[in-house]
Amino acid sequence: MTSHPPSLLVRAAVPEDHLVCASIKNAWIDATEWMPRVHPHDDVVRHYRDTVFPERRVVVAEEDVVVGYAVLDGVEVSALFVAEGARQRGVGAALLDHLKQGSDRLQLWTFVANEGARRFYAREGFMEVRRTTGDNEEGLPDVLLDWKGKP
Repeated sequence: MTSHPPSLLVRAAVPEDHLVCASIKNAWIDATEWMPRVHPHDDVVRHYRDTVFPERRVVVAEEDVVVGYAVLDGVEVSALFVAEGARQRGVGAALLDHLKQGSDRLQLWTFVANEGARRFYAREGFMEVRRTTGDNEEGLPDVLLDWKGKP
């Protein structure tokens, strides 16, 4: 298990968290050169408010303010984002550890170009299942990763 910041709280998200979570995602898209912006900022916020938060399990990592979040849809981690100032401090690992509790399997997609994320998920026990040449709305090559808990 990875070391987490002592002041970090991982908790179930509440509807009011949708705005900060959408803002973290929008900031990552804006700061990532290779990532095309497919949806305007306001559409991301609306999608989180109207679809993600009501229909999926969302957990947030909080240190006085929300610094990261993860979205679980069945066994698929459909999003995991950490605010820029909170990266490389165990926040992402804390979010994954929270999702792994009580789960025997998790899957997720990440972009091939996101080398840091791929290294992170490998450290967290995820194995590559397959790759695509860009069967997603961004049109970017991606990779399916799988984690299996202990039997």
